[in-house]
Amino acid sequence: MAKTKTVFVCQECGYESPKWMGRCPGCQNWNTLIEETVRPAAPAAGSLRTQDSKPSLLTDVVLEEEPRILTGMKEFNRVMGGGVVPASLTLVGGDPGIGKSTLLLQASDQLARSGRKVLYISGEESLRQTKMRAQRLGIVSDCLYVLAETDIHRIEAHLQDVQPEIMIIDSIQTIYNSEMSSAPGSISQIKECTGELMRLAKTSGIAVFIVGHVTKNGALAGPRTLEHMVDTVLYFEGERHHTFRILRAVKNRFGSTNEMGVFEMKESGLSEVANPSEIFLQERTKGAAGSAVVAAIEGTRPVLVEVQALVTPTSFGNPRRMAAGMDNHRISLLMAVLEKRVGLLLQNQDAYINVAGGIKLDEPATDLAAAISIASSFSNKPTKITDIFIGEVGLTGEVRRVSRIEQRVNEAYKLGFSRAYIPEKNQDGWSPPKGMSLVGVASLSQAIDLALGGPQGIVPESEFFPSDY
Repeated sequence: MAKTKTVFVCQECGYESPKWMGRCPGCQNWNTLIEETVRPAAPAAGSLRTQDSKPSLLTDVVLEEEPRILTGMKEFNRVMGGGVVPASLTLVGGDPGIGKSTLLLQASDQLARSGRKVLYISGEESLRQTKMRAQRLGIVSDCLYVLAETDIHRIEAHLQDVQPEIMIIDSIQTIYNSEMSSAPGSISQIKECTGELMRLAKTSGIAVFIVGHVTKNGALAGPRTLEHMVDTVLYFEGERHHTFRILRAVKNRFGSTNEMGVFEMKESGLSEVANPSEIFLQERTKGAAGSAVVAAIEGTRPVLVEVQALVTPTSFGNPRRMAAGMDNHRISLLMAVLEKRVGLLLQNQDAYINVAGGIKLDEPATDLAAAISIASSFSNKPTKITDIFIGEVGLTGEVRRVSRIEQRVNEAYKLGFSRAYIPEKNQDGWSPPKGMSLVGVASLSQAIDLALGGPQGIVPESEFFPSDY
């Protein structure tokens, strides 16, 4: 009888070691290596090879466009790249209680109503609990099958009986392979079960959705190879104490990445937000200092959001810099540019930046709006309610060109904005809509002078940085 071989696997990053170590060399975390039994690999397990497979010339491959499976949720279709692709594997992650199961159960209902056979497998709830949640959401469909199972082999057997077009696994951390000795949710179980689901999806043509838990840092639990194995990775984001939820695609082999869909959580479930820009701006206070609006590109569409800033004198030796919805280091960089290139005395000021609505902005085109909001709060001068600010700010204080400026300005015009501050280099080659005026700015100081009329407290650079210092 062959000797059983064991290996120590890190439960955070998947690093394997033949002996136990207190600290993982891969992710540098302590006490994460767990002993697991190594199962001998089967010769053809998880193989996608067919009997007649052979190398073919790329020019000889016949490409047939696969029709996408459309749901009744337009925002969900947008994030998926136009619909669900058959034989695809999609990973959905999010914080506990954010609404992942609700989203997928409602999507299952929409697919089942269109005549698609859907199998919803819950490893965390019983059939009665799933039925209770479905009744609360008003889900009644003759093509929606539910199953409470965690064994991957039994799930595969049920697939042969039901033969669905779409299968949903909630969640992958509860599914296990009985041939492995490790516990469900371990690194080896997650990799093995995901590989088996990928084989089922590619060979049978079933579109598979799997729900993944997230760690304390907000990353998907399990090894990073899990995200490489699947075709699409979706993150369901939002604050549990707010009603709005954002579905974001961070990886999509069949569509645009970083696409975003907005939903609102209600008692009857999730409802789509057709115009998220209007929702994010509806509570904007008129005449308040420290507010600026930017048109950010999320995937394939522009979204208008409000950037708020609060600048106040500090009570400590080191001023605080806090940002919600934007990169904290980027805010510190912009404040350094405002102090050095514009002359704002911010070295003894606390600064708090917030993106209204809970959305996260990570593109450089939001720099100008963030800088204007900081200058507006510092000088206590509000921006005009119909002004919008688009542009990237460089370290020398210049306002740099951004992409898709025409699409951003058109979206602002639709929502009632009449003036757009844009980079000077973005003015050529196109014309704005009638009624929208463009203000081309070459530097951050010029933008502040035009938008705020020159904020109070600006000190000439020659006085703030004397030559004999």
